Amino acid sequence: MVQTKKQKYLFLAFCLVPTFIMFSIFTLYPLFSGLYYSFFEWSGASNTREFVGFDNYIELFNDEVIPATIWHDYFLVATKVIGIMIMALFIAVALTQLKIKEAPFYRIVFFFPNIMSVVVIGILWMFIYNPSLGLVNSGLEVIGLEEWTRPWLGSETWALPSLVLPSIWAGIGLFMLLLMGGISNISKSYYEAAKIDGANEWQQFWKVTLPLIWPQIKISILYIVITTLNGSFIIVQVMTGGGPNNSTHVMGSYLYQQAFTQYNFGYGATIGVMILVLSLITVVLLQLLLRKERVEY
Repeated sequence: MVQTKKQKYLFLAFCLVPTFIMFSIFTLYPLFSGLYYSFFEWSGASNTREFVGFDNYIELFNDEVIPATIWHDYFLVATKVIGIMIMALFIAVALTQLKIKEAPFYRIVFFFPNIMSVVVIGILWMFIYNPSLGLVNSGLEVIGLEEWTRPWLGSETWALPSLVLPSIWAGIGLFMLLLMGGISNISKSYYEAAKIDGANEWQQFWKVTLPLIWPQIKISILYIVITTLNGSFIIVQVMTGGGPNNSTHVMGSYLYQQAFTQYNFGYGATIGVMILVLSLITVVLLQLLLRKERVEY
């Protein structure tokens, strides 16, 4: 059907305007509101706000907890990227290349944590780490390693590393499916040609599979980094609440504590601005580091 220029513009407006309105309400408005409130001292509940200029930002740079929260966030980013990508890549290759009969069942098993609420996952792993009844300490006792048992979430040394395992477990399934989709699209002729050239399975993985699924790997890494910097506070809030002694506070959980527990909403907004800036810088740097020529096939 032939459309006039006006009809085309109306159709584009019909598609784009509602999306832009929703984006403005749920993204742009909170973003600029947070930036605005960061210049005020406000409890978040009163009708009066006191303009303090850059005082909140000065307090941010002098806050001793902030460097620790940044370190904790990037510790979770690094461990999640390494852990999730290794496990997801291993499982994806195994389920697509080894011709396992039960592959559909394993896909469901590994993807199942992704459909669970983060709150449910946090509570589940709190029971697993329970010092008296948890599977971790009970398992160590069964195999004769009683000296290794400890209050995992109550230890300043082990509380943060203890959050890594549930975070990795909860994230493997999604990226496994993403990588499986990339591997499934690789033509079998490339592997056949590699075999003829004398390449073993390990060489085929490095020379054929890995380069051809690099776009999926890059997207996965960026997604893990963004969601960790902006969403890791949920599992922290559920499992440790930032304790013991601030040893697991990430930027998001510290923001929540300042804004909604201590009613220092202006300072909480300032922390939110910091999270935004660090996230943008991290993503830009990763884009540069992960930049690679696209492999055509």
